[in-house]
Amino acid sequence: MFRILLVALLTAVHLPNAQAQPSVAPFAQRPAIENSLLAERLDELLPKLMREQNIDLWLVIAREYNDDPTFLSLVPKPRFTARRTTMLLFHDRGVEKGVERLTISRYPLGELYEPAWQGGDLDAQWRRLAELIEARDPNSIAINVSDTWPVADGLSHGLYKKLETALGPDLSARLVSSENLVVRWLETRIPAEIEVWQRAVAIARSTIAEAFSERVITPGVTTLGEVAWFIRERFEAAGLAPWFHPDVNRQWQGADYGKAEFLGAGYTQTIIRRGDLLHTDVGLCYLGLCTDTQEMGYVLKLGETAPPAGLVQAMATGNLWQDLLTSQFQTGRSGNEILAAAQELLHDRNIDHAIYTHPLGVFGHGPGPTIGMWDNQGPTPGRGDWLLFPMTGYAIEGRVTVAIPEWNNEPVQMKLEQSAVYDGDEVRYLSGRQTHLHVVR
Repeated sequence: MFRILLVALLTAVHLPNAQAQPSVAPFAQRPAIENSLLAERLDELLPKLMREQNIDLWLVIAREYNDDPTFLSLVPKPRFTARRTTMLLFHDRGVEKGVERLTISRYPLGELYEPAWQGGDLDAQWRRLAELIEARDPNSIAINVSDTWPVADGLSHGLYKKLETALGPDLSARLVSSENLVVRWLETRIPAEIEVWQRAVAIARSTIAEAFSERVITPGVTTLGEVAWFIRERFEAAGLAPWFHPDVNRQWQGADYGKAEFLGAGYTQTIIRRGDLLHTDVGLCYLGLCTDTQEMGYVLKLGETAPPAGLVQAMATGNLWQDLLTSQFQTGRSGNEILAAAQELLHDRNIDHAIYTHPLGVFGHGPGPTIGMWDNQGPTPGRGDWLLFPMTGYAIEGRVTVAIPEWNNEPVQMKLEQSAVYDGDEVRYLSGRQTHLHVVR
């Protein structure tokens, strides 16, 4: 079924007015694609993760417009929020019988969940939930509460109190945090998702390539804000959801950045000039998966046919930074350990750098091992202690600072970010990576 849907995806409509843009599935096709992926995740991945975390019963409870962050990753599309109070119950009955998936809710959720309540008032709904749990007599009842992970802290205080009351003292004593299960569910990708994800990243990268070209930029006329809105409108026209507004900024010879953490200026009304080094940061979500991409461009001066050699070398240094960082990805290492190992290699090469790489997937800033932060180049307690697992996604993000001979040895920053997956053996970029500056002629 998924292969048929993937063919539809690959032959779908193109972004309007784009040149060599990857295809985008029409809205009407997207729910079927996402639901096929969800079915495989629920059937194959969730049982493995529940057993990995020794959880035999998991509850996800949400209210309309106050959704648990995990909720939409578990329910079929099209769906935008919980309806009234929506309860999901997952019970692992063992390897042979698998994980039972129940919904105790006013509105059905389709064939992926078995309805377990015939209706009634809210009190009856809570009583029914308690009856179902009591009949299954689980050792523990995992609920979404967490001090460390916002995405695993979705059970509101009000719902928690109602749950305690409904369960009574004996069952309430079995309540435990599901935080590890939530992180593993949200961070882990299945192979079929990788194929879809590659398309999303290709869309982001090809849009940047067009934005950083003479088709969009007229030096001395076009502003940074106009380029940012070009990217945003490309996404909006194709029904792609940006998870932040694109950022576009510039560096130039003779600029005085003072003690700024990030070199460059990003005022939207600033006009792009010849000789500018451009940078953009772009994120979109497509078919339930998010991208995060930063790339660099150069606006040729009159008489130039290529960027200065110093800028070309700076890009190469940025690629070396990526290689040294990703070489330290090893299953079972924490984010903090990866950071420290990569920093040692980079210091040995005398590369002035900063690492702020983060997990990527259902959310742009997803759960999983944090590998440095732009404002903290040391260990990150909690999130940085999370271990690296196979089939997890990352935004390989950071920067190098390089002196440019042609700019009187003034520094520039190559601020790079590419979406990638760690497959258990190595980090693989989902749609390649930038190795040459985009050139505006």
